[in-house]
Amino acid sequence: MIHKRKKKESPAASITGSPVCPQNMLPIKLRKPTLDSGKSVLKALQQRKTIREISDKKLSLQMLSNLLWAACGINRKKVLIGISGRTAASASNSQEIDLYVVLQEGIYLYDAFHHKLVPLVAGDLRALAIGQGQSNFGAKAPVRLIYIVDVDKLSHTSGFQEPGLQDPEIQKSYYYVDTGLIAGNVYLFAASFELASWFHNCNKAALSEKLNLRDDQRILFAQTVGYPVKK
Repeated sequence: MIHKRKKKESPAASITGSPVCPQNMLPIKLRKPTLDSGKSVLKALQQRKTIREISDKKLSLQMLSNLLWAACGINRKKVLIGISGRTAASASNSQEIDLYVVLQEGIYLYDAFHHKLVPLVAGDLRALAIGQGQSNFGAKAPVRLIYIVDVDKLSHTSGFQEPGLQDPEIQKSYYYVDTGLIAGNVYLFAASFELASWFHNCNKAALSEKLNLRDDQRILFAQTVGYPVKK
């Protein structure tokens, strides 16, 4: 049975829609991922680690494009009616974890279907995308990823309807696991391209207010990515 999703008012509710762009911000069209670069999976696993000392050197558009595709991009089409497959698995293919990208220019939403960044909030808010007492590490790192669950996507998935998807506690177990799957992809990508990556907490209350999130959207964790500080 396929459920119709209710209409949402938040600009973050539909990444395929056309929200009004914040002042001085335009969508960022990402480049096609380059699939023939980087280290092998086994080598990346060997070198995977958390690195908190991250420089302010910016990632190229191609590197950012590759990173976001590796995190949860489209890797196959028409897995189900109207749904494409991702590089990271999700409960009943609900794809309930939305990836927000915090850059110096502002906060964007990753639109995996069109492989682009949709602008949401202007201004450098990277300081909010990190937990209190952690700002000494990579304070000006170029990219911070924010993992936000859309519970409505989980409970109204077009995939196989597991009875547990309507249970809040079971929902929680699923969306935490699904976040970890994406974060794991990011860690492996970082190791493959000699980048630094760090999975951490963030200022959830302040970010929720800035993003004007709905009640069924919840900020879970964040992850910082950039070049390691040279020692």
